[in-house]
Amino acid sequence: MNPNDEIRKQILRYFYERNAGATSVLGKKGSALKISDAKRELKERFGLSQAQVMSNLTYLIDQDWVKTFEIEKTVKVRGGTVPSKVTWYQIAARGIDKFEEESDFKQTERYAGININATGSNVITLGDGNIVNAKFELLHQRLSEFKQAISSSTTLPDDLKLDIAADIESIKDQLAKSAPDKTIIQRLWSGVEKSAAVAGLMDAGGKIGTLINSLL
Repeated sequence: MNPNDEIRKQILRYFYERNAGATSVLGKKGSALKISDAKRELKERFGLSQAQVMSNLTYLIDQDWVKTFEIEKTVKVRGGTVPSKVTWYQIAARGIDKFEEESDFKQTERYAGININATGSNVITLGDGNIVNAKFELLHQRLSEFKQAISSSTTLPDDLKLDIAADIESIKDQLAKSAPDKTIIQRLWSGVEKSAAVAGLMDAGGKIGTLINSLL
């Protein structure tokens, strides 16, 4: 057994119990919390150091047991205002499934019936049932983070958020291939990138655009 697994179980159970007793998403009784609060409470409960929390929480996030989202607000400073982002941490559906019985609402495997290992490609199966070619893993991760940022945006209407999210998922689907269709990805990303500018996410969009150009 990996010596870190016990710590990961403690962290995941902490997030599960917090979610189970939550009365809101944010706040004192919220299912999500800031990293400073998580570090403090995990130290009090399990005696975990900040390094133990961060290294193992990062692993749980990468494996889709825990998820993060950002909330942006405007902070007043001398001479004007500046944007400020706060990252929140919350147990993901996969993490909840770890502690509960089989659910009718659990997402089914997207590529059921296909022997992924027999495709000859170096692919990675993700916690949400998606697969990605290993050489595109970073791009896939950045797209997922970008989709979350779009969903949290307060400047975009919900119908546009849905359109963008659908296009991002279509791009991610292409990344399961050993040779993604460049034309499809570039066409979809062109529309997403324009919306990113409206949402104030030009920097994040620009970094993804650079990744797309370099990998494809």
